[in-house]
Amino acid sequence: MTDRQISAKFTLFALAISAFAIGSTEFISVGLMPMLIKSFGISTAQAGLTVTIYAAGIMIGAPLLTIFTGKINRHRLMLVIMIMFIVGNVITALAPTFLILLLGRVLAAFAHGIFMTVASVIAAAVVTPEKRASAIAVMFTGLTVATVTGVPLGTFIGQIAGWQWSFFFISLIGVIGLLADYYLIPRKLPTPGKTSARGIGRVLRNPQLLLILLISAFGYGGTFVVYTYLAPILEQTMGWSAGAVVIILIGYGLMVAIGNTLGGRFADVKPLQALLKMFIILAFVVLLLMFTATHHWLGLMNVLLMGLFAFMNVPGLQTSLVQLASEFTPQDITMASALNIAAFNVGITMGSGLGGQVIQHWSLTMTPLFSALMIAIGGILTIVLLRIERRRHQG
Repeated sequence: MTDRQISAKFTLFALAISAFAIGSTEFISVGLMPMLIKSFGISTAQAGLTVTIYAAGIMIGAPLLTIFTGKINRHRLMLVIMIMFIVGNVITALAPTFLILLLGRVLAAFAHGIFMTVASVIAAAVVTPEKRASAIAVMFTGLTVATVTGVPLGTFIGQIAGWQWSFFFISLIGVIGLLADYYLIPRKLPTPGKTSARGIGRVLRNPQLLLILLISAFGYGGTFVVYTYLAPILEQTMGWSAGAVVIILIGYGLMVAIGNTLGGRFADVKPLQALLKMFIILAFVVLLLMFTATHHWLGLMNVLLMGLFAFMNVPGLQTSLVQLASEFTPQDITMASALNIAAFNVGITMGSGLGGQVIQHWSLTMTPLFSALMIAIGGILTIVLLRIERRRHQG
């Protein structure tokens, strides 16, 4: 099939399959945590490293690999990314020790970091300019579907056949994505060219861009103080069975999907004002979990409500960053996007790491307090950015 014969719909479908695989693997260990603790004889805090280390890999990989891969053919690069992803998950599945499992997670995370940037560029390149936003949204449906079905399905497979088969399952989806990318991504897409490391400095030196990156880290990452340890909370403090946790994760994923959709609509006009409201509500909902975590049904309702607001801020954060980057550093929009992906994962690293420390020194039920504090910092930084923007436009 030549490039001219490949429909944009088929290309976006291939990207969505790959995004489904990659979206499933990021948070799969949330549902598998009780099994990993038992298999390797590790603590809950140590098991949290499966999320922390993965996020750190994306955080480092996204901007660095964006710099080094700017001149590589997009079709060839996507195949390399998917092979790296598959190998990382196979290593994780076969890991005889917890350390090797973490190494496999890091390799998959590097693939994840560069995938988000490259896939967005490919999605935008195969359609006309007025359809670029919707094309990127189609690609991102793979991530949304992964949250709703991939993570619970992976958890279910782990409970039936062992946690190793969850990663083999994700590897298989990765192989399907690799084949789809090989046949359905055009081979002669434009390459963005070499991305200078100086772009990182230009983005970080701008006060508004630096602020939105910090807001992404704290406002988005705050939820992970709790979310990383959601399965242990559901089982140990709320008293839900392992089987029930799978169903609850499906419900949680559905709430996230609804929240993402609503968040996009709320952030269409005034994203920063919308973000501030979202952070206030999210901090309250998460803090409430501190008091409901020991209640069976009340705690469940609180968890589902947390799912609704947890990632509602993502569209607003992305929209705000692109708007500010277009205005202040138009030549570095790709790098700014890569740094925002890194910022999200700085937040996940901070949140999951902080959660591990809270569990180690206090208890699972104390994680919502520190989660709310991180989100509150994101809210305060949003107020600072709003004031800067108001003064700039008034001046």
